[in-house]
Amino acid sequence: MLFGYYKGKFPFLVSDITNNATILQIIFNNTWIFFKKTLIFAFLKAIVVMIQRIQSVYMLIVVLLGAVLPLWLDLWTNADGSQVFAKSEPVALITFYASSALAIIAIMLFKNRQNQFVTNRLNMIFNLFLLGFFVYRSLNLSGETSVSEKGIGMLIPVFSIVFLVLANRAIKKDEDLVKSVDRLR
Repeated sequence: MLFGYYKGKFPFLVSDITNNATILQIIFNNTWIFFKKTLIFAFLKAIVVMIQRIQSVYMLIVVLLGAVLPLWLDLWTNADGSQVFAKSEPVALITFYASSALAIIAIMLFKNRQNQFVTNRLNMIFNLFLLGFFVYRSLNLSGETSVSEKGIGMLIPVFSIVFLVLANRAIKKDEDLVKSVDRLR
């Protein structure tokens, strides 16, 4: 009789399993658990290597600013008192997530500083577009007789741009340091 592992119960007799679907489910579950653990370990190891530089920390802050905060902070309050969040504005939501995705890509490009620098510049353009969208929406809200309140969520692109500028400064310092060391050789 063969022994195996099934849903945390070890051992079980393979002869106790009556159909092939259960065997395939056991194999799939065990393979998926191994794959998830391996993938999570590799990702965490890469994160630890990347976060050793300050620009990666700045870009991680940009990821959090663009992916998490727009869902909690309101962008503005309409004249009727209803709060508008990013999830109700598709253009804003897509641009916030594009900004976060670009910041993640820039973090992953930690071995190529020039591409990381260019990706951050592109991310700044996305955030400037988002800021322009917010200014346009706040100045041209249709049908309002009273002034609507602007929410703190409208400042998220400004904070993102500040952290991207800090990240690009740190990338530039790293690049200058590498060039100076190459001159000494």
